[in-house]
Amino acid sequence: FYYTMILLLGIVLLACSSNALYSPSDDVVLLTPDTFKQKVLNSDEVWVVEFFAPWCGHCKSLAPEYKKAATALKGVVKVGAVDCDEHKSLGAPYGVKGFPTLKIFGANKNKPDNLDGQRTAQGIVEAALKAATEKVNMQLTGKRGGGSSGAGGDGAVVELTDSNFEKLVLKSDDMWLVEFFAPWCGHCKNLEPHWAEAATKLKGLMKLGALDATVHTVKAGQYNVNGFPTIKFFYNGEVIDYDGGRTAGDIVSWATDRASANIPAPDVVEIIGTKTFEKACKDHPICVVAVLPHILDCQSKCRNDYIKMLKDMGDKYKQKQWGWIWTEAMSQSNLEESLDIGGFGYPALAALNAKKMQFALLRGSFSKDGVNEFLRDISYGRGRTSPVKGGELPKIVKSDPWDGKDGALPVDEDIDLSDVDLDDFDAKLEL
Repeated sequence: FYYTMILLLGIVLLACSSNALYSPSDDVVLLTPDTFKQKVLNSDEVWVVEFFAPWCGHCKSLAPEYKKAATALKGVVKVGAVDCDEHKSLGAPYGVKGFPTLKIFGANKNKPDNLDGQRTAQGIVEAALKAATEKVNMQLTGKRGGGSSGAGGDGAVVELTDSNFEKLVLKSDDMWLVEFFAPWCGHCKNLEPHWAEAATKLKGLMKLGALDATVHTVKAGQYNVNGFPTIKFFYNGEVIDYDGGRTAGDIVSWATDRASANIPAPDVVEIIGTKTFEKACKDHPICVVAVLPHILDCQSKCRNDYIKMLKDMGDKYKQKQWGWIWTEAMSQSNLEESLDIGGFGYPALAALNAKKMQFALLRGSFSKDGVNEFLRDISYGRGRTSPVKGGELPKIVKSDPWDGKDGALPVDEDIDLSDVDLDDFDAKLEL
């Protein structure tokens, strides 16, 4: 009986060892939920991880090649394996649906890449070394060399998670386009360079983010993300499905149109000091400067009509994010001189690029059509420009804001002639 039990125990152990495919004597590290996070996700090392099932015929065929690759990569890249029959939860976050599935946990551990090469020792080694090289180059240059969807090379795409989503997106005053993606999704990988390029081009207008829906499942579930990539627009409590194309140009065009619909028209601000002038011109790519006639030459209705026309133009070109300012004729003589307005011909209009110290002057009529044609040329980068006189921004003088009323000539003081002797005055005239 004793020897029979020993024999049965040996058979059971042999069967277990056979079912597991890998033993502690192999260079393949068997991973569990307790060790996966510490050894793979929290380490600086590159890992190749096989998600397998002991009963899977393809897994059994791969095992000798996988062991050979693990031995060849020893000291260079770590090689691990997860028994998904025993630890089903480890495969779910990475979209493991068949066996064997091989993933490379390289530069970004939250977004592993699929190992899509040949399932031979040589193919596994080549893929692992490529991932290690990319990680080294990223650490050397600070730029990611490609891979799964996520942050772009210049960091324009914001990496979103369940924990930072509310603060960065929902409680933000900014407009957001958010991509919900899966690391294994081919369409997501195709979208990545376009998403990164669009994020760079849309800086200052709209923010672009990316959320790994296989890891951060709370937000993905909240917004009914059922396929990848799913893109949604978030602004001011509103959530809209993105229905544009998947190229950088498509994304930029859709975002620009959406931003135009949501951006309020800019204010047309009177220049009353240096602060208002610099805020409009230094904080914007271009500032549109209007010099309106003196209030005695153009009373309140006339002036308000001009300002309304400028506001309408500001609304039409609001996506350009220009600054809009005005001043009364001759109240900012330094500004007029620097923009070659010259003290006559009011109303006048100029578009000033404070960064390049260049300006363009409206030479047509100060009317809706004339101003629109001028601004359209500016928006396309056309039109004749001149350097700002003096090579620097003009000195702005402090002035009182317009009170909104009509202008009036100063009242002459009454002259008291009661003590004047007119007879004496007439006698002097006769002399």
